[in-house]
This record gives sequence, structure tokens and C-alpha cells, in this order.
Amino acid sequence: MTLPPTTFTTTGADGLTIVADRVGDPAAPAVVFLHGGGQTRRSWGRAAAAVAQRGWQAVTVDFRGHGDSDWSADGDYRVATFAGDVLEVLRHLPARPVIVGASLGGFTAMLLAGELAPGTVRAVVLVDIVPDMNQSGASRIHDFMADRMVSGFESLDEVADMIQKYNPHRPRPTDLDGLRPNLRQRDGRWYWHWDPKFIDGTAARPPIEVTEVERMHASVARILRDGVPVLLVRGQMSDLVTEERAEQFLARFPAVDFVDVGGAGHMVAGDRNDLFADAVVDFLTRHAR
Repeated sequence: MTLPPTTFTTTGADGLTIVADRVGDPAAPAVVFLHGGGQTRRSWGRAAAAVAQRGWQAVTVDFRGHGDSDWSADGDYRVATFAGDVLEVLRHLPARPVIVGASLGGFTAMLLAGELAPGTVRAVVLVDIVPDMNQSGASRIHDFMADRMVSGFESLDEVADMIQKYNPHRPRPTDLDGLRPNLRQRDGRWYWHWDPKFIDGTAARPPIEVTEVERMHASVARILRDGVPVLLVRGQMSDLVTEERAEQFLARFPAVDFVDVGGAGHMVAGDRNDLFADAVVDFLTRHAR
């Protein structure tokens, strides 16, 4: 039986409140989960529970502008700033945690471990993200996030319909309450629970680093040079990390472990949490204990 998560907060890089959940023994080695753009820490619920059941403490973080963490008044949503916030979270944890980052969270993990604070982590797991991602897949994600960003949704049924249209391989959820953590109700309508400035082009400092391919490659190279093991977990149906992009990344960095998860798209943990959790735990058992 998994205990409910314990919520804690920390002060981010410029005074914002960053919210995180912990599952498991606070003295155990930590696995820190970083979500993708537009998601929240709740997207990792089942994966965090599976990791905690295997003896780790699992920590899930809401990035600034997402979930229950503060929004940046001046729109500082740079990847380096996300990484700075995560470093503040790490001060609450045992030394040298594992970082698991999906999409935007993966970019954050690269910069944190390879540029901002080398030597801070014991392993890095990149979930369906590589520096040279497929731009058509990235555009599809952007379009999904931008659609209804302003107008919102009339009902949770409408939200579920839109998600299924984006992820047609995933069954439409029957329990719509599971959607609530990613949304907030205002004036009778439902809205995504993240700052629109993050995606609509009005942020003073947007996450431009996601386009800096060579900078990210340099970060991965530094991580590996420091002897930190890296795992790439790809969703086999992903249009962001295509088979070709994954092969190019692995050819450039042959020391990286690789798992291709069948039946999963870009949202690997949500699509096939069982296979995802097993792959991560197997990697941690072999490389990070």
C-alpha cells in the first residue's frame, strides 16, 4: 500500500514558491520527476508510486507557472531558471538524486546536470526528448497547448475529447476527475492550470534554450564525461523523438542506455506506466544504487 504524498515548498531562484510532493522515506535516495510543458507534478503520480514502492523516495515538482507553483510576474520561463528552481528543491533531499525529465523537464535536467551544476546528480533519465527533436512533433504539441488556452472548456467531457483527439491511441478516460489536477475552474469554464505567457509569446524570457541544439548536446556530453549514467526512454509512437532522431542521438552518445516503449507516444509514463516504471527501476538498479 502506497502512502499519500507529502507536499512541501521551497523558494525558487527569484523568490517564487515552488511546490513539490514526496512519496516514500525522506532519508532514502531520491528520484526527482520533472514534468513536461503545460503539465503538473500530478502527471507522475503512478510512476512516482511505483518507484517509491521499490525503496526510493519519489519527488515530483511543479515548475514555475505550472500547477500549484507561483507564476512569474515578468514571464521568466527560461529553462535555466526552471533548473535553478529545481536546485533549490534538491536542497531538501539527500545528496546526488536521480533526475527524470520528460520533454521540457528533460531539457531542464540536461542544463542542470550538464551546465548549471555538474556533479549534482547520480543519474539522468530523459523521457521522450533529445536535443534535436522533430520540429513537426514540437509544433503539434504547441498547437495542442495553444488551442482553448484563452477560451477554456465548457466541461471536463470537452477536455477529454480534446485529449483523445491528440492521443488517439490512448483510451478516453472514463473517470474525468483525474483531469481536475491539470485544470482550474473560473466563471463556469475550465482552463489549463499554467501561465499562458509560457506559450503565447508574451513572456519576457521564454524557454529559448529548447532550440539551442548544440548547447544541449554539450550538456549531455558533459554529463557523460562526468561518469553520470543516462537513459533515454522513447515512446515508440512518438512524433517528437522519431526513430531517426533517437538513432542519431544514440550514435552521437553511444554510452546512453535506451528503452523503446511499445504502445506509448510522447506521454510515455501516462500511456504505459507499467513498462516505463520497470525500465526506470531496472536502469536505477544497474547504475544508480
